Amino acid sequence: MLIGMVIALSGCSVFDKLVYRIDVPQGNYLEQRDVNQLRVGMTKEQVAYVLGVPVAENAFDNDTWYYVFNMESGTNNDYRRSVTLTFDDGKLANYQGDFDRPENFDTPLDQ
Repeated sequence: MLIGMVIALSGCSVFDKLVYRIDVPQGNYLEQRDVNQLRVGMTKEQVAYVLGVPVAENAFDNDTWYYVFNMESGTNNDYRRSVTLTFDDGKLANYQGDFDRPENFDTPLDQ
């Protein structure tokens, strides 16, 4: 009986590839074209218009915004991207992230 149970349960792993698993996206989905619109000196409202509001807010540091996107793929091809924006006196001051730094980031919009 024990041998029969072991054989029956070991066969379950054979069916793993036949079971459809959905992709589970979480966070702010961004593309390089969105990030390319960022410019130093943008207000928080302008950044929110371009990228959207960050999903998670930091109650202790309102001058740092974290955009995180995580895709847990059903095929085990997980994908993660993040962007960190720092504001100084309500104006965008710094960009860090997994996307290329915008070519015109250091050129303010009013120039």
